Amino acid sequence: MQLCFATNNAHKLEEIKALLGDSFTLKTLKEIGCEEELPETTDTIEGNSRQKAEYVWEHFGIDCFADDSGLEITALNGAPGVHSAYYSGSRDFQQNIARVLTELKSHTDRSARFKTVITLVLNGEVHQFEGIAEGHLLEAQRGVQGFGYDPIFVPEGHERTFAEMSIDEKGKLSHRARAFAKLVAFLQTYSGINS
Repeated sequence: MQLCFATNNAHKLEEIKALLGDSFTLKTLKEIGCEEELPETTDTIEGNSRQKAEYVWEHFGIDCFADDSGLEITALNGAPGVHSAYYSGSRDFQQNIARVLTELKSHTDRSARFKTVITLVLNGEVHQFEGIAEGHLLEAQRGVQGFGYDPIFVPEGHERTFAEMSIDEKGKLSHRARAFAKLVAFLQTYSGINS
């Protein structure tokens, strides 16, 4: 089955290809001729995910899915949330991490969660899948794998950050992996694929 994954993020693409296996052929935005930046103008993770997927379906007529993710920090009332990628005012995650760590200095509660919502548009029908990874934030970065806030996020029940884990290890625990497991299960049922 051919699907477009509506992202230009090479890290996400690598993670998702590992999760999907050989039953699905992923097309990137570039491969379908989409060079423009996809809109992300809603104020929710769910809304941005849906907006991107529907944009690709409406403009390119191809079955597709899009994800949107955010880090929700309890002590910061759910921030940065939908604004995670630009929390410092830029897409520089070192700056984003620095802002989070500065804002958390006066808080003892360091609980947080990563949330991913995937929107699949299949034959014009919209389906959404959510994945959550609970955990807590460190006071300093550890690890060099992954991307985004991975160097400060320790998933529940573990002692290492996402950035200290291999792609395979993170793939079994991450919010994105959990949401994609739901997507894959749906697609396998929908298309009759057995893997």
